[in-house]
Amino acid sequence: MNDQAEALRNLIKQRERIEEGRQTRIVTVTSGKGGVGKSNFSLNFAIMLRRLGQKVLVFDADIGMANIDVLMGVTSPYSLYHLLKQEKTIWDIIQLGPEGLHFIAGGSGFSDLLNLTAEQLDGFAGQIDKLHGQYDVILFDTGAGLSKETVKFIAASQETIVVTTPEPTSITDAYALIKMVNGMDIHVPFKLIVNRATDYREGRQTADKINLVSKQFLRIELPSLGIVPDDSNVSKAVKRQIPFTVAYPSSEASSAIERIAKQFLEMPKAEVAAGGVKGFLHKMFRLSR
Repeated sequence: MNDQAEALRNLIKQRERIEEGRQTRIVTVTSGKGGVGKSNFSLNFAIMLRRLGQKVLVFDADIGMANIDVLMGVTSPYSLYHLLKQEKTIWDIIQLGPEGLHFIAGGSGFSDLLNLTAEQLDGFAGQIDKLHGQYDVILFDTGAGLSKETVKFIAASQETIVVTTPEPTSITDAYALIKMVNGMDIHVPFKLIVNRATDYREGRQTADKINLVSKQFLRIELPSLGIVPDDSNVSKAVKRQIPFTVAYPSSEASSAIERIAKQFLEMPKAEVAAGGVKGFLHKMFRLSR
């Protein structure tokens, strides 16, 4: 483990020079309620983006139920907590997952982040800002529901992916989340994922329903990023603690994730936040006050 961590640190430090023209996209993945497969989507979406040539970092920002490392079957010796306590650098806490995916484990660290003093945040943001230009996409997998922490991550990010299922309660909660953020008078480009759809028609109808209501009552467009079918291979992979795109690459769910990742890369990018990753953190910090 120590050799692997040292190799990762050396690799990243070689890239510490920001590549010309690279703009890091800061994306939040969230859901209106738990149990819709949000974290599983985030993990497999990130792996597929990496296969398509993107450099991706996943932050497990679910304060109460951090589980990205569990889904991968990877033990994480360090988390954001160690960075906040100045025990480790940003390069130390980045871990390696399947297929070389970079991730930062969750835990109490994100809760501590929302309570930092201005001086502490500035030092922390300086560490995080080193990530800007090192990755094409930084993906924050947030907690589900209408918590204040989740809303702050959404409001501070450049774009947000909302994961729902065709279940009525999931649809209602997804719309309630979008409505709350929209009511903060902060422009956040939303994209929708319909997970666990019986078939494409059911998924399409679900996406159209939420988009119609959003346009009618919130006056915002909610484009669909894609539909993931209800696939038994997903639950099999969870039990094996292997991402389903790795364990069952030819499954229907894996094929759907590939289409979604390609569509995401083809869509127009949201406006890059001022100040990059550091600017994102400072914006979230202001919302915490």
